[in-house]
Amino acid sequence: MDESELLALCREGHSHAFAELAGRCKHAMWSISYQITGNVEDAQDVMQEALTAAWQNLHRFRGESGFRTWMYQIARNAALQHVRRRREILHDNPDDEILLADDAPSTADRVVDVDAVRWALTQLPEDFREALVLREYADLSYAEIAEAQGVPVQTVRSRINRARNKVVELLTPSQLL
Repeated sequence: MDESELLALCREGHSHAFAELAGRCKHAMWSISYQITGNVEDAQDVMQEALTAAWQNLHRFRGESGFRTWMYQIARNAALQHVRRRREILHDNPDDEILLADDAPSTADRVVDVDAVRWALTQLPEDFREALVLREYADLSYAEIAEAQGVPVQTVRSRINRARNKVVELLTPSQLL
């Protein structure tokens, strides 16, 4: 079935049709959730929140963008909200912040690999990180990212360029020492 047929079934309450649609973009939603939150447990929570929110708000999908883009937006928003809540909790309890700092990778362990890139992503401003994650991990086009972020395509290009440059800077050996 194509997307429009599945959407029609979803709107009639057929959860199996929604499962099919969600399954088509689940991997990219996971990538977004994981890259924004930075850990598996939080990403699992975010995925659950995003899928539930999408099912409950399916009536709000107007088709102005693709279903896939709409789902990425929901996952992105859920991940960002999760990270914000986590930050609020950390600021309420400074002792937890010290414990988290101790769990950060040591300088010797920070090599240019997946962990180092994840660390570097967490150092980026939120809008830069989001644009880069949507481009590199979700494989969205510049136009889709612009739509998701509500900014012009040129702004997306600039954010991605600056994010890439900052990641490279953060991953240079002098920054890791």
